[in-house]
Amino acid sequence: MDSYLIRVNGHGDHAPMLDVHLKTNGNSISVGKVKSRKPRWAVRASEMSKKTFNPVRAIVDTMKVEPNPKKAMISLSLGDPNVFGNLPTNDEVTQAVKKVLDSGRYNGYAPSVGYQSCREAVASYYSCPEAPLKAQDVILTSGCSQAIELALAVLANPGQNILVPRPGFSLYKTLALSMGIEVKLYNLLPEKAWEIDLEHLESLVDEKTACVIVNNPSNPCGSVFSKSHLQKIVAVASRQCIPILADEIYGDMVFGDCKYEPIATLSSNVPILSCGGLAKRWLVPGWRMGWILIHDRRDIFGNEIRDGLLRLSQRILGPCTLVQGALEHILQQTPSEFYHNTLSFLKSNADLCYAALSAIPGLRPVRPSGAMYLMVEIEMEHFPEFENDVEFTERLISEQSVFCLPATCFEYPNFFRVVITVPEEMILEACSRIQEFCEMHYQGAEGGQDMECDK
Repeated sequence: MDSYLIRVNGHGDHAPMLDVHLKTNGNSISVGKVKSRKPRWAVRASEMSKKTFNPVRAIVDTMKVEPNPKKAMISLSLGDPNVFGNLPTNDEVTQAVKKVLDSGRYNGYAPSVGYQSCREAVASYYSCPEAPLKAQDVILTSGCSQAIELALAVLANPGQNILVPRPGFSLYKTLALSMGIEVKLYNLLPEKAWEIDLEHLESLVDEKTACVIVNNPSNPCGSVFSKSHLQKIVAVASRQCIPILADEIYGDMVFGDCKYEPIATLSSNVPILSCGGLAKRWLVPGWRMGWILIHDRRDIFGNEIRDGLLRLSQRILGPCTLVQGALEHILQQTPSEFYHNTLSFLKSNADLCYAALSAIPGLRPVRPSGAMYLMVEIEMEHFPEFENDVEFTERLISEQSVFCLPATCFEYPNFFRVVITVPEEMILEACSRIQEFCEMHYQGAEGGQDMECDK
């Protein structure tokens, strides 16, 4: 019978040695001494974590500046409509979740793509003759951010590239770089109400381009694309055979005569993954309910993209079940008056802010048409003591206790972004302080014309 003997020798500071002898059929064979592995700690962060970079946090967290202690801080930096408590969600929305919680029926796991009835509710809400949807075309996600992450992950491989707006939401780059996906920035044009420079966009397409991200209405610009402009964007995607990832979290949040057009309603052949959610229109970003709408009338995505989204959704097993349970009621029963009042408030603040900042020498605001933001150009030549928009906004905090995000966060230097969800009196006070700040530091004659939505 075969036998095996492995003897471990070692003492003191010397590493253990394995003295290996094999005995087979009565013959002893010495294999020799082999040095064993000495255990040691070697815990390192993953390459994905090292590649994850949030430009907003990187800039804001390094702004080592204290506000003026004589003035109460006014933060116009965070795109959360709940910060000041002046924009609560509708009571129908709140009561729907309370009923679900009391029912005890939604405390378990749901399918990773969401409950079938909830997917049907979303499909019914967004379906239209130009872009029909069924339940199987809806993937429920943990907020719109996860919807964007899943859409990117299913469309692009490491080494490929995506086309991203500049200025644009910083999360696109954060997610892409962490996945090893290259980001190519296409320009938006402030003099054209932030329309896309279509020639520049198309020039960036190559054989490694996986998709183009279209954000409409826009964060950080507050712009809303016209139907004709969206048709031109679709035409570029069609010519180049690249799918569209549509970030439409601010869908229907538009002011006055501007009309929101879902981009999928304007395309019969370009496949589109449209990302949205409850966060902005229903004013509940913390509830983390988002979705992907799959528009693929030519079956270009086929089963592969759908199956890929299903597998990716299984990584966290779907969004909050309590909100899912309330979703149908929220979509069907939220009164139109709630949406109207929210938009009236935002438009009023946008108009106040635009008018006030337009009167300040050295600033050139771009009139917003939707969402919750306004972008302001700093004519840096009239503020020579500041090197850039980051330094400008730092000093605005230290002198006036007004915090606006420098647009370097959005890859667009020498602008800053204003959030218009704060109470009206805060908007007016903030604009007054910004005027005082600019008058203190402005040098030179007034210049330039204001830029407005030219739809």
